Amino acid sequence: RQVSGALAGGSGGVAVKNKLIPPFRLHGEVFVCRASDVPVGGTHPFQVPGTKMPYILIRPTENEWYAYEQKCTHLSCAVFYSPEKDRIQCPCHNGWFDARTGNVLQGPPPRALPHLTVVLKGDEIYVTEPSEPKTV
Repeated sequence: RQVSGALAGGSGGVAVKNKLIPPFRLHGEVFVCRASDVPVGGTHPFQVPGTKMPYILIRPTENEWYAYEQKCTHLSCAVFYSPEKDRIQCPCHNGWFDARTGNVLQGPPPRALPHLTVVLKGDEIYVTEPSEPKTV
């Protein structure tokens, strides 16, 4: 019973925190890296200043760029881009996400990977808040 009460109390604390503390919002554009530093099929890990959330920038083709939180929506394990499969993998429980949408393809993740909008300016890559949510 004590364990059940502690779990219920802990869950309530998370719910209250989520209601009282607004989600982080990115204001303006944030420089990530130079496009020439990321080969086709490559990735670049980064953090947005002021946060501890890891992100991953992926470049599946010459002109395609995507940025996602690098934590699985299931249990927050680190996710990795698999260029051979053109998917994002969570190795903890064999979860897979679509590299272009972040949508769940298989496994236990309950929702798509949160993403940022990628902006290319010459050879510089920036991220900003999504202008519209991706389809889940």
